[in-house]
Formats: sequence, C-alpha cells, structure tokens
Amino acid sequence: MSAEARVLALFISVVNEKKRVHKEKLELDENGVLEDKFYAKNNSRLILITSIAAYTLAKESGVELEYGSLGENILIDKNINHLTVGNQFKIGEIILEITQNCTLCNGLSIINPKLPEILKNDRGVFAKTVTNGIIKKGDSVII
Repeated sequence: MSAEARVLALFISVVNEKKRVHKEKLELDENGVLEDKFYAKNNSRLILITSIAAYTLAKESGVELEYGSLGENILIDKNINHLTVGNQFKIGEIILEITQNCTLCNGLSIINPKLPEILKNDRGVFAKTVTNGIIKKGDSVII
C-alpha cells in the first residue's frame, strides 16, 4: 500500500466559536476528536473527513470557501466520497472506518444557499476510529 493522499489541514469545533479552529494535530479515540465540542455526541458522526474536491466543486460553482467551512475535522487532497459504510483506511498510524456519508445540514445554507445543491453528494464522509492515536497535518492517507 502506498500513500494515496495527504492530510492538508485539521480542525476542531469549539464552543462559542463560529469558525473551526485550525490544529497541527488531532488526537482521536473511540469517541471522536478530543477537544472537539462534538466529542462523544453521536457515534455515527464522530469524525468528518472532507476532500479538497468539495472546495473545488464549490469554487467552480461560484462559491469561495475558507478551509474548515464545511465542518470537517480532516481535510485531505483526494476525493474519498466513493468509499462506503464499513470501508476502512489509514491516516498516519490510525485506522478509520466510514460510518456514513455526510448528510447536508442547514449550516451549509447559511454559508451560501447554493451549497446544499452543489455538495449534495460530495461534502465528505463520517468515520470512527478503529485504532486510537494522533493524526498530523501532512500525514499520508492510505485507502
């Protein structure tokens, strides 16, 4: 297995902050991303992984977005929306498993009313950890 992609950016959601907070590394366990306000809230929506392709798609449709705007914890440089529930992949030393495709939420409409239609199948995927550990910016992604 060779590295198929790289981690471009990492984010957490913080109480009372509208924007995602950029991090150099994230610690993940069976309850999601430590320090994230959604930690241990919903087992099928613990970690959101988005690809640069979602931002490119939005930009091509006239919607410029700052990284982190789509609510992701992990931004990678390859589209992984073709993965399905149960598929596993490795980021750095951590193994993750897809739990569901990312559904669209009202938050996207607030950013731009066109976003839900633009990204209806391309926002990203939710995952859970199979093995706990730390993910760092620049880590390889092996699918």
